[in-house]
Amino acid sequence: MSRIGKAPIEIPAGVTVKVDNNTVTVKGPKGELSQTVNPDLTVTVDGNHVVITRPSDDREHRAQHGLYRALIHNMVVGVSTGYRKEMELVGVGYRATATGQVLELALGFSHAIYIKLPAEVKVEAKTERNKNPLIILESDDKQLLGQVCAKIRSLRKPEPYKGKGIKFVGEIIRRKSGKSAGAK
Repeated sequence: MSRIGKAPIEIPAGVTVKVDNNTVTVKGPKGELSQTVNPDLTVTVDGNHVVITRPSDDREHRAQHGLYRALIHNMVVGVSTGYRKEMELVGVGYRATATGQVLELALGFSHAIYIKLPAEVKVEAKTERNKNPLIILESDDKQLLGQVCAKIRSLRKPEPYKGKGIKFVGEIIRRKSGKSAGAK
């Protein structure tokens, strides 16, 4: 059996899981999420645990067993505690300001970049003196949060020579040395 797939998902207090045909709906204090599961797999709620079983040991069933278990677990964690990502803008003159669901970025281009974020993602921009500006994103949907972070990061990826760009807090950028001086 799949190591991930066979592990039951514990349902914390205040979270309800409902299985209707092949759709799993999870409600909690942070929101509500739903996921359609492959009809071959069986999802059951036993007390305060969710268990996913597969019909056979086919390669496809084994792969989907772990996949859907992970997706449902991410939904349970998302609606109970939520997910949070912090991104740091490294570079001279790089700034971020958040107004409602619009994020304005100054990343060294000739123009400002405006990004309209989905309603499920909460954004906050912090700027402290002598520190790099921070963008703090919070959501109950891990998949959507990762997608938004990837989009923001793709605007100015960290480069290996000076380390300028948008990176996650705590991320280590492998640095390269510049040109070697005068090889004869």
